[in-house]
Amino acid sequence: MTDLAQDTAAPIDARGRTAELHAIRAQAVAGPGERATQAQHAKGKLTVRERIALLLDEDSFHEVETLRRHRATGFGLEDKKPYTDGVVTGWGTVHGRTVFVYAHDFRIFGGALGEAHAQKIHKLMDMAIAAGAPLVSLNDGAGARIQEGVSALAGYGGIFQRNTRASGVIPQISVMLGPCAGGAAYSPALTDFVFMVRDTSQMFITGPDVVQAVTGEEISQNGLGGADVHAGTSGVAHFAYDDEESCLEEVRFLLSMLPQNNRENPPVVESEDPADRSGDSLLELVPADGNRPYDMHKVIEELVDDGDYLEIHERWATNIICALARMDGQVVGIVANQPQSLAGVLDIHASEKAARFVQMCDAFNIPILTLLDVPGFLPGVDQEHGGIIRHGAKLLYAYCNATVPRISVVLRKAYGGAYIVMDSQSIGADLTYAWPTNEIAVMGAEGAANVIFRRQIAAADDPEAMRARMVKSYKAELMHPYYAAERGLVDDVIDPAQTRHVLINSLAMLRSKHADLPSRKHGNPPQ
Repeated sequence: MTDLAQDTAAPIDARGRTAELHAIRAQAVAGPGERATQAQHAKGKLTVRERIALLLDEDSFHEVETLRRHRATGFGLEDKKPYTDGVVTGWGTVHGRTVFVYAHDFRIFGGALGEAHAQKIHKLMDMAIAAGAPLVSLNDGAGARIQEGVSALAGYGGIFQRNTRASGVIPQISVMLGPCAGGAAYSPALTDFVFMVRDTSQMFITGPDVVQAVTGEEISQNGLGGADVHAGTSGVAHFAYDDEESCLEEVRFLLSMLPQNNRENPPVVESEDPADRSGDSLLELVPADGNRPYDMHKVIEELVDDGDYLEIHERWATNIICALARMDGQVVGIVANQPQSLAGVLDIHASEKAARFVQMCDAFNIPILTLLDVPGFLPGVDQEHGGIIRHGAKLLYAYCNATVPRISVVLRKAYGGAYIVMDSQSIGADLTYAWPTNEIAVMGAEGAANVIFRRQIAAADDPEAMRARMVKSYKAELMHPYYAAERGLVDDVIDPAQTRHVLINSLAMLRSKHADLPSRKHGNPPQ
């Protein structure tokens, strides 16, 4: 291998040294050789530089510490000192805006992290924080480099500390393109978004062999920590894709919706979708009967620019929808109950999902639109013993703590504590609208009538007829569409067809919103 220190006694020749530099750099960029590259491709995986080329704008990548090599000795490492030390670091642009990226090279030491490898990542993370630009990690590594012992483990500690320091300051995106096991999995978990690719990426703390040895359970790597598991069951991954190309394209799309840092607003694009476009189909999409399900996705498509949005955690906690979209070219975060899944109730997972999304929107100056059609919290022993109170409080805390513009719309029913938690006016929503089909109440009319009029119903000659009359009476008195508006809990009852126009005008008014918070080190949110 060519060494920069060789021939130090030879006369200095600028052209010769420049040629030598180009040769060394070409060697570093080429990587460990064609055989290793073919092995990577045989697994259905791209090489590190192929991935960076897909992520960044063409010819925009500026690499740093290309010639870095480890200094470890022993266990055969002294004879293996490849350039880059198994991680490529640098910056480039995505849609013309600066993005920092580090990417593991699985062809070199299996992408395992050593001391020099970690120091390169630390430096790049510090640069991203200082520059105020997003950080994307392309993860394809086998964990800590065993030959370097505790020095490798300490390298992870430095990454975790910087992940935490950057949290809420710059967007952090982890893209899982290979294995990620043990303590290494905690860095992606600390970032804002996690992308995974089916079949080739896995995340777990202890692998299948350890699980079988300790518990006797037999399971494959994908069954334990594959993309579908984390996207649909654990909630660790926000997105899962079939191939690296589509995955990295969606990373680019997500970056187009996010600001560079917490001091900027998300990028605005010119929209050809009229702000005053009427949504007449909304009258048909949402049944007036509160017991009939419908697809909230179709409502969102009708409201946002060109029906285009990016759903976060699409396959996890499907009873609530979290999405990024644009309205009149401005980015907005949408939280919406989904009546097609568990009737749109809030449960432990839905509360956690929405809480994290609300916090992300608030950190990066993204206004929040909440679409309510919620019958309450999911009842059950498992929910209570699992801590629904604690988890529901996470969503409540996130909304109460958010200072970005917040608008809520009650489409249909909004019952009990779930109505309060879903950004009601009483917890700080800037504006609250309702459709004429809304029912805002402590609980459904049937349940309320059974509690309030139980004696009259029990004493009646025809209890069912009496119950029906009491239900009708309760609805007429306390659940009619204008009850909340008459008491100032709803700012206006609006024509569903005018919802898009009303929301865009309201968001424009709130764009200069400024909220002062009490001085504190940080809050203590429920965990």
